[in-house]
Amino acid sequence: MVKVAVAGASGYMGAELLRLLLVHPMVQLVAVTSERLAGEPLETLYPHLRGLTPLTFEALDPERLVQDAECVFLALPYMESHKVVPVLRRRGRTVIDLSADYRLKDPGAYASWYKTPHADRDGLAAAVYGLPELHRKAISAASLVANPGCYPVGAILAIAPLLKAGVAAGDGIVIDGKSGVSGAGSMGRKVDPMYLYTEANENVQAYGVATHRHTPEIEQELSGLVGRPLTVGFTPHLIPLNRGLFTTASVPLAKVAGTAELLDCYREFYAGEPFVRVLPEGKLPTTRAVVGSNFCDVAVVSDPRTERAVCLSAIDNLGKGGAANAVQNLNLMFGWDERSGLEAPPVYP
Repeated sequence: MVKVAVAGASGYMGAELLRLLLVHPMVQLVAVTSERLAGEPLETLYPHLRGLTPLTFEALDPERLVQDAECVFLALPYMESHKVVPVLRRRGRTVIDLSADYRLKDPGAYASWYKTPHADRDGLAAAVYGLPELHRKAISAASLVANPGCYPVGAILAIAPLLKAGVAAGDGIVIDGKSGVSGAGSMGRKVDPMYLYTEANENVQAYGVATHRHTPEIEQELSGLVGRPLTVGFTPHLIPLNRGLFTTASVPLAKVAGTAELLDCYREFYAGEPFVRVLPEGKLPTTRAVVGSNFCDVAVVSDPRTERAVCLSAIDNLGKGGAANAVQNLNLMFGWDERSGLEAPPVYP
């Protein structure tokens, strides 16, 4: 059994991590942290976990965590993880960071998008981007993994097969993402009028237009597939769902191709992937079909009139878009079956 800790466990992402780790057959959860709730029993905040663990929240002390845990999940706000990671790495601990602090390989890009210099250049250079479908081998050998953001997971998995096959033209990609409200409070339950029931219910809102910080993450990974810099248009939206994320990407085609040919690219690219389900022609993803799981459902439709492909994906923003994907990375890093602790099907209805 590997002893694990979760730092920043009071947000929705932390809650989902705890739910998964408490039933993982190879894991013992030994510590959870929250500055606000230090000293409180876990069930005070999470009554759904009552009786599953006697743990109480404690203040974040990385030196204490290295005494108890072999692997630490960081579900902290950005600019907080890079204060903790150097201590954990120095003490030889495995780290899976769910914040944005280690996702961008270029420290200049991090400073530009997050308006602050990166405080751990060595860690940034060592971190592996934690999307198994693109970086499985590197993740398996890593001690520090940067878990992707939810929007990038949906966008990258929707588009990657066409770029890799050379069927898509890299320029002119436009991405529309729609996320449930739990994405906003994933790293701490923020209170913002935009996310109040009265504002979010029966409403659809765009936000971060042309400025969302997941944009460079998407560009970094798509650029890696084609070997040159790509620029994408990305607009996120808030929709009145608890959880779920839907992506629609309009991708210019480099050559004429029908839907059946495009789907062949997806089936080849995702052959053997345990958590990506390529839907048959005529079927489209829905968020309802993936909630509570690590699955990503993808589909593609050729639009010959515009010479574009419409690429679609659905994930759970807290699942494949966060905590479940982090558990998949844990399994890879420790040499276990990728599906360990993630075998339960999606929740329905």
